[in-house]
Amino acid sequence: MSTNTPHQEAFASLSPAVMRASTVVFDNFEDFVQRKQRQPDGFSYGVTGTPTARLLEQKVATLEHGHHCVIAPSGAAALMTTLMGFVRGGDHLLVSAACYGSLKTFADKWLSHMGVEVELYPPAIGAEIAALIKANTRMICMEAPGTVTMEMQDIPAITAVARQRGVLTMLDNTWASPLGFRALEHGVDFSIQAATKFFSGHSDVLMGCISMNDHAHYEILRETQSILGQQVSPEDCFLVLRGLETLALRVQAQSASTIVVARHLAAHPLVDKLLYPPLESDPGHALWKRDYQTNGCLFSMILKPAPEPAFHGFFDALQQFVIGASWGGVHSLAAYYPAALQAQRPFSATDQPVVRLSIGLEDSALLMADLDQALAAYGRAMTAT
Repeated sequence: MSTNTPHQEAFASLSPAVMRASTVVFDNFEDFVQRKQRQPDGFSYGVTGTPTARLLEQKVATLEHGHHCVIAPSGAAALMTTLMGFVRGGDHLLVSAACYGSLKTFADKWLSHMGVEVELYPPAIGAEIAALIKANTRMICMEAPGTVTMEMQDIPAITAVARQRGVLTMLDNTWASPLGFRALEHGVDFSIQAATKFFSGHSDVLMGCISMNDHAHYEILRETQSILGQQVSPEDCFLVLRGLETLALRVQAQSASTIVVARHLAAHPLVDKLLYPPLESDPGHALWKRDYQTNGCLFSMILKPAPEPAFHGFFDALQQFVIGASWGGVHSLAAYYPAALQAQRPFSATDQPVVRLSIGLEDSALLMADLDQALAAYGRAMTAT
């Protein structure tokens, strides 16, 4: 056999192939002319994905108990792509005041200038959202629990009203993941995940996913993805595919640790309030208990009032927790949201500073000890001022 001839032996691997392409080639002239007919599942140009992207989309759709999925370069991109696919000038858009900040900013600073009527609504709403729906309402944007202050929405009640009125619904379901809440089975049209968080699990990739059941919606979103250039590199697809292999184990472990840490903090004398629906004291607990299957890994707390230097003392004392605004990975994180930010929010749950914690895979005893000594530093700074 010639040394220039590649080996032709059968090959199989447990790892998915990473297939890169910007240009898709065609066998003949007719295939090229008809290339657009390959969408939404086929391949016509790299911007609509390669088999590596399709494999990830199929796995996410299965995980969501849905029929279709479109991926995007970040969770934010998934949210905006969904809006751009379906919302037009003259439409009315309802957005929860507790939704992700960039979604609200995009709606307010971009869509509103394109003729979209944007209205923020109370994030703890349910069937009473019917009073806010207008003849031109196109979509309701939800997130539960809310990004920072953890408000719960009655999602089945909202989606029931929306379907009766012909209004689309989208839910940022990243907090729960499909393992904790099956959004599509509760009537949501578009289930959004920031795959950056739980799906990836290792804080090293940005990605978003949009899952749905309706094929016509899927066709629109695939075209929107293509027109806006919202494709993901195959290497990032590989990383999330690898992360999905351990998703259930990580979510289970983080969920178990998070409730333990939250209960510990709820009893601390320097903690004024825990914002965390799995706790019985939370206003959204009944909805969480009815609809959700996991405890998540993210919650917020409001400390006893103190000057700004006390918060410096708390965060500077942390050793196990890293300061960062993301969450859902294997490393525990702490973030800070000042009182001024809460005061600017309509329907705000608090006018106090908020400390948000993401619980990773570290030993929960170490995490609680770290928080205790950081709160002790907070208390010392509070009495010193």
